[in-house]
Amino acid sequence: MTPSPSHSSIRQTRYTAVAITLHWLLALVIVGMFGVGVYMTDLPISPLRMKLYNWHKWAGVTFLALTVLRLLWRVSHRPPALPASVSQAMPVWQTQAYHATHHLMYVLFFAVPLIGWAYSSAAGYPIVWFGQIALPDLLAKDEALADLIKPLHGLSAFALMGLAALHVAAALKHHWVDRDGLLQRMLPGRTSA
Repeated sequence: MTPSPSHSSIRQTRYTAVAITLHWLLALVIVGMFGVGVYMTDLPISPLRMKLYNWHKWAGVTFLALTVLRLLWRVSHRPPALPASVSQAMPVWQTQAYHATHHLMYVLFFAVPLIGWAYSSAAGYPIVWFGQIALPDLLAKDEALADLIKPLHGLSAFALMGLAALHVAAALKHHWVDRDGLLQRMLPGRTSA
């Protein structure tokens, strides 16, 4: 039995269910980690602050693991090409910005949690994932180095959120202004495996 033309076109233009799930899961984790990260830094030393720092570290390690899975999936399951109608309508600078934003986001997907992990190690606060699995320190304890690394974690997190906001704005522009159906490729629904 051959698939209907509409089913065939969905398979060629949409991301896979795994890619869509990882995309939205990582989006939720990014927003949650960023919100908690901004909130917890201004709290006085307290059990709540320590709890939030641990949660933030656990979420960061989880995010890093999901990013590895997402990258492996993307390498082994090529994403759909931009539809020809969208690609032809986009100015060259938009196409370049589209690719550059995606590449920079992937760099920051790895950099932000790894810098946070390095900071935690240098500050002398080991990460025990979900309070069960002790992870190795990336660096030896060094307070001076920790002071240098700490702002890099914050700056890279803000850079990631800025790129994510740009990504969302572009997706909404395609959906509401261009009305080209590009956003539909990443929305939950009928997808290929």
